Amino acid sequence: MADQVASLASCFSFEDISQASARTDGSDKTPVLKLIRESQTKGYDFVCLPLTTPKWRERWRNMCIVPSASENGADENATAEQQAEAWRKAPSFLHEEVTISTLDEAVPVLVMVSDWLQLDSTDDWVRHDSEIALRQEVAYASYLNVQTVILPPPRHRSQVASYARAVNECLKSTTFMNFSIRLPIYDPAVFQPKESTIIPPSITSTSSTPSAPSTPKIVTPRASTSKSLKAARAPEGEINATWEMWDIIRTLCDYNTRLTLTLDLTPPLPSNAGILNRWMAEPVHHIFLPASTFIANVKGYPVLPKGTQSFLRNSMAHHPIVIMSGVSSGLHTKGGESAYAQYVRHVEKTSSAVQAAMTAGTVEHFAQGYQDYLQNPLQPLMDNLQSITYQTFEQDPVKYRNYEEAVYHALMDWPDSDHIVICVAGAGRGPLVERSLTAIKRSRRSAFVYAVEKNPNAFVTLQGRKQNEWGNSVQLFFGDMRHVELPEQVDILITELLGSFGDNELSPECLDGAMRFLKPDGISIPSSYSAHLAPLSSSKLYNSARISREIKGMETPYVVMFQNVNILSGDGGGVSGRCGSMIQQCWEFEHPRKDATVDERGLPLTNSHNVRSAKLSFHIPHAGVMHGLAGYFEAVLYGHVGLSIQPHSKDRVSKDMLSWFPLFFPFKEPLYLPSNSELHVSIWRLTDERQVWYEWYAESFLPVFNSSSSPEHSEDASGDGSFFACTSTHVAVPSPVIDAVDVFPSLERSELRKSGEESPRSTAGVIKIGQTSLHNPGGRSSWIGL
Repeated sequence: MADQVASLASCFSFEDISQASARTDGSDKTPVLKLIRESQTKGYDFVCLPLTTPKWRERWRNMCIVPSASENGADENATAEQQAEAWRKAPSFLHEEVTISTLDEAVPVLVMVSDWLQLDSTDDWVRHDSEIALRQEVAYASYLNVQTVILPPPRHRSQVASYARAVNECLKSTTFMNFSIRLPIYDPAVFQPKESTIIPPSITSTSSTPSAPSTPKIVTPRASTSKSLKAARAPEGEINATWEMWDIIRTLCDYNTRLTLTLDLTPPLPSNAGILNRWMAEPVHHIFLPASTFIANVKGYPVLPKGTQSFLRNSMAHHPIVIMSGVSSGLHTKGGESAYAQYVRHVEKTSSAVQAAMTAGTVEHFAQGYQDYLQNPLQPLMDNLQSITYQTFEQDPVKYRNYEEAVYHALMDWPDSDHIVICVAGAGRGPLVERSLTAIKRSRRSAFVYAVEKNPNAFVTLQGRKQNEWGNSVQLFFGDMRHVELPEQVDILITELLGSFGDNELSPECLDGAMRFLKPDGISIPSSYSAHLAPLSSSKLYNSARISREIKGMETPYVVMFQNVNILSGDGGGVSGRCGSMIQQCWEFEHPRKDATVDERGLPLTNSHNVRSAKLSFHIPHAGVMHGLAGYFEAVLYGHVGLSIQPHSKDRVSKDMLSWFPLFFPFKEPLYLPSNSELHVSIWRLTDERQVWYEWYAESFLPVFNSSSSPEHSEDASGDGSFFACTSTHVAVPSPVIDAVDVFPSLERSELRKSGEESPRSTAGVIKIGQTSLHNPGGRSSWIGL
């Protein structure tokens, strides 16, 4: 249906295929085709099933798993080894070892690779033979034109690089197939008293490869902590562990766009949305949702726990394929198999992202097809816009409504006068002229409008509107606002020169040239605007920016409608108390400005007064990878009327405004940020006589705390202003890959204050753990021409 954004897949086991074989009649050639037909009848879009049968696992084990002792001793082992070597030389299947064998069967199928393969085994030979088996299964799936294979999850943190290397080899060997790694959001084994070992002692060189549980256990090293601390901190640490394994895999696979995620929602999800938000920035194409995840409501029907329900609702924005497993097992007493799919559709319909996309007039509806699509910012002084571009901007009722309100209030506040003069500088096709005339009529003030436009093509449209609509209430002037002359100074100057970062379309430079139109006590609309930044994670945007493999692509700010992104920063000062808010202001421009030195015509001698710089400190509460910076703007038009795309203020100031998407400043290399780390971002707005450009750079730090509380060691800064911790006095420095929240459990300021201990603000220092290169030095890759 048109209003359904998620697809549903029915997941089958080999036992289900066997049962279908017993039910097969003449209408279906194979049991798999029967399952496909039955699933489509029930409303499923895909089926998900294993590629191989237990017979393949049995043969592989007989060849590759050699018991340490047997009745026939060495002869039997030698025979098995000969069979294994023959297989390693020419891997192939027998017909009885695969579940599908025709193209018809493969069309609507998501194939699951054998889940007993141990690509990250601690035994070298098990890894070696598992990789050969994986390549064999991938080759067979490719032969059948299977589009997506789902891989079993890694189980050993210590060998996840080997897992990633094997997957990367498969990606290189195929050109069209998508690989999706099934991964639980966290390891449920952390709540068990003991970790079960994967390799029994009675097996030589490998494991007996027991059947994988529905959510495989992941073995990860843990920091030594007390029982009480473990109870409080385990969920975050373990959730980080699984995500970090994914981060290693996709990094070693060079962020291959054919590598995606199948998130396994078998375990109950934590309530901490900040931890879960990181998955919104990842390529989650499939969600594995077994019947066992559902709980019964008071009437006995299956529903999802609140945490899982909320996560699934938010995930609907990414149009996932939801793989339903075990829904025909009768686990819940009411509703039957259809109740599970109906409930998923209910969650989909109540998703705020889905509702917004379906509602005319919202940004989400307007931006359909533009989500996460990189666009180069406009060059308004160098280029003349096309009429279709003007038309797109003019579809924004919110922006022009707010402009009209600003003009209306400015007119109402203007002293009594028989002649108020308004200038619209950069009139385009005339929407601001039209709104100004409406505001004049509403205010019942006597006013006249000058309209200035440099685009010769748009000026034709303005002439037509003056002739047919505006008459003598408007006078047109053709030319650049920095050079054109008006017959008199004006009382109110109106412009719409703002970009996604406020000043990135040269509003300051344009208004420098137009301020000479304004009387000393005149009003500028807008009166001010500010640029704002936040650290951002998005593998999709990172891949899009580097697609050309040229440095220019990674040093160009892009206009983007964000969707598959996660803002990494948190509110509050962090464990050191030094950091700012989640989204921070870089700088501000005000108009009219008084600090520029001007010539006899009122034009600035240079553009140096428009240079800006900022250094911002962000608290990173949860581990993540930074791929770039999200840029926003806020503007004050007049009085209390404004415009904003800053997430924390946009709904209050200009809800559903369509004209601007945020700006994305990419980084050439992703920067890993541990939990409770600090990120310091430096950004510059620079200029010469020909152009304006941005440069940006970032550093990451991990807080450490001095053990001494004496006055000479208790200040944030040393005598030279440095805030780095003294290496002779700080507590043992953790590895950057260990979460600071686990290493320093006592750093919570609220806990310290309750116990009466000294605030960490006075003793906190940091150690540097990473940095980026300087991006776009000298404007070598991107600039805005003057």
